[in-house]
Amino acid sequence: MYRQGAYPIISKNIIAANTCDLTILCPDIAAAAQCGQFMNIKAEGFMLRRPISICGIDREKGTLRIIFEIRGKGTKALSALSEGELIDIVAPLGGRGFTLLDKSAKAVIIGGGIGNPPMLPIAEHYGKNAVVISGFRSASAVILQKDLAGTGARVILCTDDGTAGRKGFVTDALSELICNETPDIIYACGPSVMLKRIAAQAAEAGIRCEVSLEERMGCGVGGCLVCACRTIRNGEEYYAHVCKDGPVFPAEEVLFE
Repeated sequence: MYRQGAYPIISKNIIAANTCDLTILCPDIAAAAQCGQFMNIKAEGFMLRRPISICGIDREKGTLRIIFEIRGKGTKALSALSEGELIDIVAPLGGRGFTLLDKSAKAVIIGGGIGNPPMLPIAEHYGKNAVVISGFRSASAVILQKDLAGTGARVILCTDDGTAGRKGFVTDALSELICNETPDIIYACGPSVMLKRIAAQAAEAGIRCEVSLEERMGCGVGGCLVCACRTIRNGEEYYAHVCKDGPVFPAEEVLFE
């Protein structure tokens, strides 16, 4: 069950171009949060809250970590908050997060751009049994590489322009990887065009795959119906809602545009 409240920010950093990293002390929410869920945050002066994926869950310390891009006036207002100030959040949201297999399973974890933060808790779960493929536009946007490597996972960095890591898309790296080994599961979060290609690659290789969808949201709890997405189950098409039915879905259920 989600909770709403104003909680203190205990850490704030700008970690890349227009990218803000906050740690929030919220023990009751941290105790309930699951990998792949998100929070809805109130920006002062704006009616609609901003949905942001949970990047880190520390139940012992009672904290949640979020990382977000400063894209508009709302996220700019959130980035102006300082350590010690209160932030108004509704969390944990999302009726379905990522399915974590036994830690001994082999996992490939793929993030595109700001789709990378929610993948960190998955890498922490699998450790050395994971391969993380991170994709960004350029070196100026790269985040979380030390955090991901610190989990023990093998990390492959891709940038569109080749200014950091290898030049190319995450789907190119995935194609090479699954030609040589077959993981038990693939996880992905990022732009829909990336997810569509990954879903097709996983299906062709017969590998289980889960994707976290990024959609515009209003309420975040399934009331406004803004985040409807086309899915298929048992051979029948239906509209699911990313906030309530997801944000994570089995890749084969999503009908990408």
